[in-house]
Amino acid sequence: MIAGDTDAIAASVRRWVETVVVGLNLCPFAGRELHRERIRFAVTPAATEEQLLASLQSELEWLDRNPATETTLLIHPGVLQDFGDYNQFLETADDLLVAMDADGIYQLASFHPHYQFAETEVDDVENYTNRSPYPMLHLLREQSLERSIASYPDTEQIPRRNIALMKRLGIAKLQQLLRDCLPQGRH
Repeated sequence: MIAGDTDAIAASVRRWVETVVVGLNLCPFAGRELHRERIRFAVTPAATEEQLLASLQSELEWLDRNPATETTLLIHPGVLQDFGDYNQFLETADDLLVAMDADGIYQLASFHPHYQFAETEVDDVENYTNRSPYPMLHLLREQSLERSIASYPDTEQIPRRNIALMKRLGIAKLQQLLRDCLPQGRH
């Protein structure tokens, strides 16, 4: 990652949240936090898994000190470009939550440019519900998430609704939406 790219990377992820996550209503809870400016877009220069783990720990500590921030997208463009490696790292990240006594306080959600759910093919449209411009870890406050879920009718229908939307839009449109979020010249 080039140092000057940090702002452009954060801006592209913000564009993705605005146009894909909120714009397509993939997460009915994200819009409120985006409009309240309670989402932190943190880009880490991590180039190794160890550095990413240290960045994750620092970000969790930052959230502890900054309760007005609801959630963080920890963007890590310099490490875990391969989805298989990324997916394996998620267990290590969850282990860190336990080691920090943060399990039950925070929860991790995962997004990656090559995201693939178990038992799907690489090009299956449902994978696009979790595909993002860059690899990232989404740090959520579990208590807030539970409150949002409790106040939203039929949360169990969200994944089904999102998959139906992905199918209606089609792969070409979804690929274009992701490309449009990238900084100019990165398409």
